[in-house]
Amino acid sequence: MSTGISKSQDNRHWRQLYRAALSEIGKNKLPERIAEAEKAVVLRARELFQAAGDNGEETEALDDVMYTLHALRSNYQILGMS
Repeated sequence: MSTGISKSQDNRHWRQLYRAALSEIGKNKLPERIAEAEKAVVLRARELFQAAGDNGEETEALDDVMYTLHALRSNYQILGMS
């Protein structure tokens, strides 16, 4: 059973990976950072889906993050950096 502490740590984990992807300046490292963040977001979304309680705010944040990561990946590919 998960505790409030683990939920907080899970929340921080995907946010840290998201920030790392946004701030990555190395063109070779960016796709890896995006993939790591996407994986963490999906895992957290699954956890929230299975959990009881009011998770609407974090769920909405996860949706926004996935949209932003998709846009970041698309811009990366359009600019021919891949």
